[in-house]
Parts: sequence; C-alpha cells; structure tokens
Amino acid sequence: MHGSRSMLAEVDALVALHSDPGCDILICPPATHLAPMAAHTKGSAIQTGGQDCHAEAKGAHTGDIAAGMLADVGATYVILGHSERRADHGESDADVAAKAQAAWQAGLTAIICLGETEAQRDGGETLDVIAGQLENSVPDGATAANTVIAYEPVWAIGTGRTPTDDQIAEVHGALRRHLALRFPQAAQGIRLLYGGSVKPSNAAQIFSIPDVDGALVGGASLKARDFSGIVTALEAA
Repeated sequence: MHGSRSMLAEVDALVALHSDPGCDILICPPATHLAPMAAHTKGSAIQTGGQDCHAEAKGAHTGDIAAGMLADVGATYVILGHSERRADHGESDADVAAKAQAAWQAGLTAIICLGETEAQRDGGETLDVIAGQLENSVPDGATAANTVIAYEPVWAIGTGRTPTDDQIAEVHGALRRHLALRFPQAAQGIRLLYGGSVKPSNAAQIFSIPDVDGALVGGASLKARDFSGIVTALEAA
C-alpha cells in the first residue's frame, strides 16, 4: 500500500530511463493505480501487473479482484502468494495454486512467491519448506510462459538483511532441481527471482549468483533512480 497518482511521475521517469531495456521490467502497483499506470506505460517496454487476484472468475466477492479484471485494464502479470498475503490473510498453498490457475485462465503470467520465516531458517527447515511450497503452490501445467517463481525469505523483506550468496544459491539451486523433476520440459525456462532487500548497491552481486534470473523488488522500486540502478545491474549480468 504505497503510492498515489502523483507518483506516476516516477513511472514516466523510469520509462525515459529505459526505452530499450535489455531485460523485462514489470511494475505491480496497488489496484487503484493499475489502470492509470498502464496508460502511462503504454507503448513502452515496461509492463504492469497486479499484486493479487481472486481464484474465481466472477461472483459475489466484495472487495476482491478477478484475474480477468486485471487483464482488462492492461495487466500482464500478477503476484501470488506473497508472504504478506500468506501472513495477513492466512493464504494457504492451495489458495495460491487456485489463484495461479485463475491467472492462467485470464492470460496472465503468475509470479508465485515462496519463502521461509526466520524461525524456519534458524531451525534448518528452509529447503523442506521451500520444496513443500513449490509442490503445493504451483499447479500442474506450469510453463516458462505462464509462471515465474520468486524466492523471498520472509526475514529479509524490508529489514535490510540479505541472505548470503551461498544461502541464495542453495535455495535457487534446489528450486531448479525440483522444477526439473516436476516440469522437465519447462524447468530451465521458468525464471527464478530473488526478493528481499534488493537495492542498487547489492543487485549486481545477487544477479551473479547461479539460477537468479531477476528480482522481486519492494521498497527500492518506489523511486525511479533506485529501481533503474537495479534494472541496469540486471542488464549487465
């Protein structure tokens, strides 16, 4: 829940800074800003997406947003299963999987988030937690075109703490292996993003880690210059 319509100036600045980017750039604003943001990015290389969607295509679900509604105002992606949704709204892996199927039906690419808590990390449960979330949050039928996986250790989100390179590599390597077992034809093409306190000062190092294909960026995406530094680091990776 960040931003107002006045912050669309930051989107215009980002469009100007990256007219021909060497990577995919996606902004997922609050739902109230999605339509105007799509208008500002129309004709540019920057895509827009939603932060969540409902599992049903329509119905009496006051306050929720269907995947088709996101697509109708210009979204091409939607974030699903973010740790804050899982924590604040009690979303289960099954809930996330149902939403992913709804997103696919609407023609959206689902960015499915996975991540362990600090207690799970300290308890040595990280790889088991990640494997379970991947198995149960990603429906059958995942492809490189309809699915992106984002690893976001809960304890690193907005805290300024970042896992070590070895910790990120361990999880991303495990994700790739699990994908290869379940989706052998698509596994190498499914992008794996790292999310959690990514900023211009550490982006290049994070992008140098094997199996890190991009980033899910939070606070550093609010200013065009900060976000641009991360984009530039990925272009150079």
